[in-house]
Amino acid sequence: MNPAEREELARLLPSPGEPVLPSDRQSLLKDHLMREFTQEAKAQEAEAQGAQVAQDARETSPRPIPPPRPRPLRRLTMIAVPLAAAAAVVAVALGTAGPGAPDKPVTDQEAVALLNRIATAADAKETVPVRDDQFVYTRVQGTDLSEAGKEWEYERTDWQAIKGGRTGLARTVVLDPPPGGGPFRDGKSTQDMTMYPGPGPSDYRRLEALPTDPQKLYEKIWADTEGQGPTHEWAAMETIDTLLDRAVLIPDVSAALYRAAAKIPGVTVVPDATDAAGRHGIGLTFQDGDDRDTWVFDRTTLDYLGTDETALLEVGIVDKVGQSPGN
Repeated sequence: MNPAEREELARLLPSPGEPVLPSDRQSLLKDHLMREFTQEAKAQEAEAQGAQVAQDARETSPRPIPPPRPRPLRRLTMIAVPLAAAAAVVAVALGTAGPGAPDKPVTDQEAVALLNRIATAADAKETVPVRDDQFVYTRVQGTDLSEAGKEWEYERTDWQAIKGGRTGLARTVVLDPPPGGGPFRDGKSTQDMTMYPGPGPSDYRRLEALPTDPQKLYEKIWADTEGQGPTHEWAAMETIDTLLDRAVLIPDVSAALYRAAAKIPGVTVVPDATDAAGRHGIGLTFQDGDDRDTWVFDRTTLDYLGTDETALLEVGIVDKVGQSPGN
């Protein structure tokens, strides 16, 4: 790290004296973990848990777009049925296993301090009020949509119902379509997919019910990811990664996730990171083997921007499908 990078980190971090598999299996893993998180908080989850495997084709999110290359346990969205074409698969990763056994990760105090500062900034935000008749709106941009034998840049917008039992919509738009049209069926560059509900509470209500005590949340994530992934640390970070986008709307949960991540060894600081939309910021990465994924944050506000593979462009609460938070 050069002197300029250290000076930038010194501005963001506290002073020394302060406290410091295939895609369907990925979808099943995420749904299982979300149910485990809220088992104690919501009694109705116990009844819904027995139906999870039978319902794995009717999850609350669209069928993800296939990854461009084989990777074990990549980050995902969930399963849905397409309106106009066959469902595709969208995925991002926190890292993949390289050949041989990985080195035991160590705790980086710079990363711990930065995560705690990010948590403090997240916790200071106001909670967004929601009603059961509303939808969680998320808009992301990525670079790894695999369709028609090629990777495409894409933008995806989700409208996911706050209340369980209601359908939503996922709309994927290819940003660099071929001259002749496509790459989706019938020469289209846009694909709509219905987001069918699964049993029990919605993803948002499950997220809302997560423990806000960082130690309890860490212990829950650590227990629920035992035996998962190339390493236990990687699996725990992967779980946190899948929750960050919507957690922006719930400040105390968002803060707890970052403080839980600070307890997991192997996270390091990236002084100059870039998200999938080309925005620069300060990053945090967890590397496993030869690959890594980087969380990117605004240098000034420490707001979460997304990752180097999927950028979070907008998140909010809207009244109906097709609406954006600014409307």
